[in-house]
Amino acid sequence: MNFKRSTTSMAIAIMVLSLISMTSIQQDVFATKSGMTITATADKGSDTITVTGITFSGYTDVTFTVVSPIGNIVGIAQVTPDENGDFGTEFKVGLWTEDGFYTIQAKQGPGIYTLTVNVEVNNRMTENIFETESTLDGIFVPYQQKVTKDAGLVLDDIIIEYGSTMFEITGTTDRVSQAITLTVIAPNGNVVSIAQVAASLDGEFTSVINVGGSMWKQDGFYTVKVYQNDNPKYSDSKQVDIKDGVVIPEFGTIAAMILAVAIISIIAISAKSRLSIIPRY
Repeated sequence: MNFKRSTTSMAIAIMVLSLISMTSIQQDVFATKSGMTITATADKGSDTITVTGITFSGYTDVTFTVVSPIGNIVGIAQVTPDENGDFGTEFKVGLWTEDGFYTIQAKQGPGIYTLTVNVEVNNRMTENIFETESTLDGIFVPYQQKVTKDAGLVLDDIIIEYGSTMFEITGTTDRVSQAITLTVIAPNGNVVSIAQVAASLDGEFTSVINVGGSMWKQDGFYTVKVYQNDNPKYSDSKQVDIKDGVVIPEFGTIAAMILAVAIISIIAISAKSRLSIIPRY
């Protein structure tokens, strides 16, 4: 009997370790960051330049100054970073009469951060612009290295928690200045959710979708679609299984392997314990 109790304890321990392993797979790693980054973007032929950025100093506002090719100041702006350090502004180039490269300077406080990017304007219209300047250190990866230019929009596999009434979507895009439209379509073709989300400076975006209510009563696979324009490169979709108004997950490959090993171990130990108590003659 003691042997039987010990093998049962071992089986329980293996299951607990397996569950801990599956949980640890989803844990995030954080690191301290410092510095500031700015990115200027514009499509060729546009009259607007969008400047976005992130700072890890909450000292003061970020002040922008735009200087023309001959040294004239043609634009100024001042913005307050949000609680995450993100900030942004737009400049209209319709009154910029000089052709050539304009310098956009972002400055935060005296002696904290000062960054500049050069953007090209001809005939009061922008050239194709994607310019980044950064002083960030730590684990930060500059935007142009993390999301390759012309990579398009990519929707990640949907993160699912068993029996939850919500699920999270994440993805990346190389167009940080353009809003992302998100729609969820029911199995019968009805649109049950629609929203717009913005990408962060490094091209990542995320949104949480709440499940439940009369619009989610149909069981089956719901299609999550994200897109930025008519270009197929900037459109992607995934499916999520909904039943009785809650999310039905599928085990990830690693989690399933760990669970399978745990089950096999329990069966093997149980079989061994049964054989050991058979009387021998």
